[in-house]
This record gives sequence, C-alpha cells and structure tokens, in this order.
Amino acid sequence: MSSIFDSLGIDPGIIIILLLILTIVLAVNVFSSKMRLSRLERKYKMFMKGSDAQSLEKVFVRKFAQIDRLYEAKEDHEHDISFIKHHLESMFSKYGVEKYDAFDDVGGKLSFVLALLDQDNSGVILNAVHSRDNCFLYLKEIVKGESYVMLSQEELEALRKAVNFGLENIEKDE
Repeated sequence: MSSIFDSLGIDPGIIIILLLILTIVLAVNVFSSKMRLSRLERKYKMFMKGSDAQSLEKVFVRKFAQIDRLYEAKEDHEHDISFIKHHLESMFSKYGVEKYDAFDDVGGKLSFVLALLDQDNSGVILNAVHSRDNCFLYLKEIVKGESYVMLSQEELEALRKAVNFGLENIEKDE
C-alpha cells in the first residue's frame, strides 16, 4: 500500500492525520446531533405529557372552533362599525350654547340658545325665551352654517360656537 503512496508522492503519515481530523469532526457532529435530538425528544414528551393523541386532537378542535367564533364576531363588529360610521355623518356632533337675559326685568340668564349641528354644519337652533310668566321655544333650521331666517345676536353666537366646536381647544393646545 505504501508503494501506491510512494508512486503518488504522498506521505502516508499525512493521510493518517487527515483521516484522524475527519474522524474527530464527524464524531463532534454526531455528538451535537444526538444532543439536539435528545432535547427535542424531551420537549416532545413534555408536550404530550398527560394527554393522549385523541385528547390533544379534541383540544385542537376546540381551539379551531373558538377561532371560528371569533372570526364571526369580528365580521359582526365590522358590520356594526360600518353602520355606525354611515349614520355618524347625519348625527349632531357639534353644539353651541349661549345663555342670556331676554328681558330687563328677568335676571339670572334663564333664556338660552342651543345650536345642534352635524359634520356639514347643518342642524337646528333652539331658542328658549324665558319671561316671568312663560317660556317660549323657537326652532330655526340651519343648512351648511346658514339660516334662511334672521338670527338674533345670541343665536349667531351659539351658531359660531357650534361651527367652531372642537377647534377652540385645538388652538389653545398649539
């Protein structure tokens, strides 16, 4: 055998050293794989501990049923949210209130104007005029921030507050 190595010009000692290094590398690789496999087996046994395959299958079926119920509830919630968004545009979301004394002989600012507007600044103005003997209510329609009927100073102030609803707080924060 050494005559083959001699004819090739290779020292047999070098071949033996290379084979020894290769054997050590392979032994370390086998040992590492065996350690990983034993860790995986321990994790698998812990996962399966206390339950057989049938009960584990029942757990999965229950969890998937819960997921299906949650998905259906999510669909219902999305439908409800879109319904609310659709109707939110027509709801009164802005208001303005102005209290005043309608008559000189009546104090305490018992009369008031309430402006209720939607996102498009359309809605109503409710004016409650309080006197010593009676209380009168007047309702005026507002379309896009404008009235077709003449507005009093108090009604204009309540309308201004409603149109600028929320903007005053933003300006104060800045």
